[in-house]
Amino acid sequence: MSLNAIDLGIFASRLTAVCDEMGVVLRNASFSPNIRDRLDFSCAVFDADGQLCAQAAHIPVHLGSMAYAMSGIVSAVDWSPGDMVVLNDPYLGGTHLPDVTLIAPLFAPGLKPVADRRGRCAPVAFLANRAHHADIGAAAPGSMPVSRFLQDEGLVIPPVHLMRAGTMDRSVLDTIVLATRKPDHARGDFLAQISANRAGLTRLGLQVEAMGVAAYADALNDLNDYGERLARAALGSLPVGSYRFEDWMDDDGQGTQDIPIRVRIDCSDTGVHLDFTGTAPQVPGNINCPLSVAAAAVLYCFRCLMPPQTPACAGTFRPITLEAPQGCLLNARRPAAVAAGNVETSSRVVDLVLGALAQAAPDRIPAASQGSMNNLALGSTGRSADPASPWDYYETIGGGMGAGATGGGWSGVQTHMTNTLNTPIEVLESRFPLRVTRYALRRGSGGIGARPGGDGIVRELEFLGPAQLTLLTERRRLAPWGLAGGGSGAPGINRLNGSEIPGKVSLAVHPGDRLTIETPGGGGWGQPPDPAGVGTGKEKT
Repeated sequence: MSLNAIDLGIFASRLTAVCDEMGVVLRNASFSPNIRDRLDFSCAVFDADGQLCAQAAHIPVHLGSMAYAMSGIVSAVDWSPGDMVVLNDPYLGGTHLPDVTLIAPLFAPGLKPVADRRGRCAPVAFLANRAHHADIGAAAPGSMPVSRFLQDEGLVIPPVHLMRAGTMDRSVLDTIVLATRKPDHARGDFLAQISANRAGLTRLGLQVEAMGVAAYADALNDLNDYGERLARAALGSLPVGSYRFEDWMDDDGQGTQDIPIRVRIDCSDTGVHLDFTGTAPQVPGNINCPLSVAAAAVLYCFRCLMPPQTPACAGTFRPITLEAPQGCLLNARRPAAVAAGNVETSSRVVDLVLGALAQAAPDRIPAASQGSMNNLALGSTGRSADPASPWDYYETIGGGMGAGATGGGWSGVQTHMTNTLNTPIEVLESRFPLRVTRYALRRGSGGIGARPGGDGIVRELEFLGPAQLTLLTERRRLAPWGLAGGGSGAPGINRLNGSEIPGKVSLAVHPGDRLTIETPGGGGWGQPPDPAGVGTGKEKT
């Protein structure tokens, strides 16, 4: 029997609340500013087949990639009550190596596990959380190096049991945390992830127990059908036809510049299909990404076209399919480096898809936002340089949001594929040998237009000790484009001691050095009162 609208809404809200509670536990129990202060983590609930049931409003690139890849992960593992599996391998369901995922099965409370078709114990659900660890064992502090191969980016963790039947495999945990500069802090963050999954198991277990396994499964079917109906109604508002767009990555950090990515979106009465044929082959640098990351950006774009009450479940995404040639930038083959693919290329895929959709729905699509997460990784200059106090730090920096037909872009915010906060200055300066000397909006960096784009950020750090600096940034050469006659946002600029440095670079810095990052502005929308200076989004600086 189908749930009525009120009961279905309550059911969906309770599933989302499970994810929210997991996130609260993870944040409060973690050690690192990256998780506790920046909130660089995500939590979700999946069904017995690894299909998405619910997610908290955390990080789109985490959640979309998990939704795309989880079914393959859970089907490859033999599960028992009390198990937890850990992984970060981008080619086996991860995103990039710093994002480490813990997955836990939920078996029916009070019932004996039921065997599946292959004779294995069958869970009724899975809980998962993914958190970005500032150190996962790369030689470069911050574990976001300017890399050429996956193995350069840190410890690769294939799906492996961290816990079996409720007992931790300490050899697995030790292998991971001893690869980092501060094993005790890393251990604390992993224990926080375990605690988050345990909280989710408890809360979802109570819900399944109260409803009964059969009723819970029926409610999930209703939820997925509801999500699909809303999705098809939203996608059905797009005119039938094919829409193409092309955009470019600045460079790969290894000498390749102006790297094209292309899409054709076919909208029909049955759904939408995206074909990324024509996108550049994978490159020597680390802006490559697995298809799951590209899928996350695609799902995010279309979710933005759906009404707010649309549930984040597998049914919502049934009408959306995609393909990309194997070996291209958006469907890379091992052992291609991927550290920046998850953060920078995913951002460009959003620009690409929205650029194509703007042809179908010009009044609903905004201009390009800053198009970069402005990744900054820092740390002590070697494991033996200061053994008493080794440190790693990682942050992303906000910028300008693209304007749309109904309003100008917001200034100084994270956009699209990330949803993190900044690290408070008080936390940054109390925990690391750094001083924040400037933190302000970059006035005038948003594109001009009837609706102006949002302004970027100026963030300046002074180093109080020797350190290794790595930057992985985009939109330093190619500006965020405007729409409907709006102007381009200003490209970003990175400077060390006043001299401009590349968008992707790793450098040794010394006490007294100052790093200044000026992040891109968002594109403007609509013809400005004075058309002077309006750009096409393809200008180079």
